[in-house]
Amino acid sequence: MAEIAPFRGILYDTSRVEASRVLAPPYDVIDEPERQELLARDPHNAVRLILPEGQGDEKYGHAARVLDGWLADGVLRRDQRPALYRYHQVFTSAELGGRPVTRRGFIAAARLHRFDERIVLPHERTLSGPKADRLKLMDATGAHFSQIFTLYSDPAGEADRAFARAERQPPTIDATSADGTRHVLWRVDDAEVIGRVVHVLAPLKLYIADGHHRYETMLALRERMRERAGGALESRSTAEFGTLFLCNMDDPGLVVLPIHRLVFGLASFQADDFLARIRTWFDVEPLAGAARDAAAVRSALAEASRHQPSVVAAFPGRDPVLLSLRHDMSPAKAGVAGAPAVSGLDVSVLHGVILEQALGIDRAAQEAQTHIEYVKDTAKALARAAAGEGQVAFLMHPTRVEQVKAVADIGEFMPQKSTFFYPKIASGAVINPIRPDETL
Repeated sequence: MAEIAPFRGILYDTSRVEASRVLAPPYDVIDEPERQELLARDPHNAVRLILPEGQGDEKYGHAARVLDGWLADGVLRRDQRPALYRYHQVFTSAELGGRPVTRRGFIAAARLHRFDERIVLPHERTLSGPKADRLKLMDATGAHFSQIFTLYSDPAGEADRAFARAERQPPTIDATSADGTRHVLWRVDDAEVIGRVVHVLAPLKLYIADGHHRYETMLALRERMRERAGGALESRSTAEFGTLFLCNMDDPGLVVLPIHRLVFGLASFQADDFLARIRTWFDVEPLAGAARDAAAVRSALAEASRHQPSVVAAFPGRDPVLLSLRHDMSPAKAGVAGAPAVSGLDVSVLHGVILEQALGIDRAAQEAQTHIEYVKDTAKALARAAAGEGQVAFLMHPTRVEQVKAVADIGEFMPQKSTFFYPKIASGAVINPIRPDETL
């Protein structure tokens, strides 16, 4: 099923640069002020590769020249031997009560498969715009600058145990990014360890947690390179593989955080009218005194979501309310489409009933983020609602990993922004060169 392999990655030479200053978040979460902050941290920051300077398509050629220059100068070096790259992230979040968490995984090359082959499985649909941009960048530079966040199921933890000896050695990279996440990476080229990990993953399916756009872009680049080669590449050409961060979905450090919705700009919206209408589908329970109490909201959602699809609605100038789908109102009866694994999700009920039916925000408007802004922090979402920055904020309990797997297994999709796997994988930790004439 899943075919993974070691590869000769490109890494920063930490004798030349400080790793903490050159790693970057994924391109799609970086706005222009943060881009400038990253550039100010170090002129060799990976943001120069993933969000290059220049107008129009000239920026892609600029990224290629920067990459070549850093390789020529020795700031970046390509490994001489194929390796897997063990990768720990140590982090905390207010959503987790401030406790430190370690998420474990590894970076590997993996054979690319179309989604209809049912080996690499998505859980979200993608939009065309981001894929076109990333395809031009990957094609111009011949490189993957960041990994697709992917899950596999290994309840016994066999693959993780294979890395135990490597983890006792000094790491290749030990860096702390601007958000406080510690990134610890080991280069693992031991043939026995690699063989054990490859064997464990061979019969498994892989589930995309984050990076659907970039994975589809890798597929598109493979097809382009096949065409240039006359229709086919060597079976183990590096262009037939993408680079993934692979994490055991049974790892206790795997964290999914909620993504909340702030709704604004609706004509004639009145909180009382909305609450009267919403009782058609939901039980409404006031959360007295919780207008700025993120912990109370998280607690209420955690309990309610165990029994019925639930969200919290927060308004300016009044207490939030807990909305739980009535026990006599199944998701299907409420008009939520899809198999039970999809329609019963909190986020599916929010989109299918509250946003679409109660508020009239259709799917096209949701995809365009018309009337909706996504907020990834519960306290901030409450504060923004209280300050009147939106007409109502809908606060969510996180989607569970097993729910992601169940939806992907049946070939269906969750609504946009259903999951927030935290933290993000760093760009620039390991760069994968794509050389169609090279084999793994």
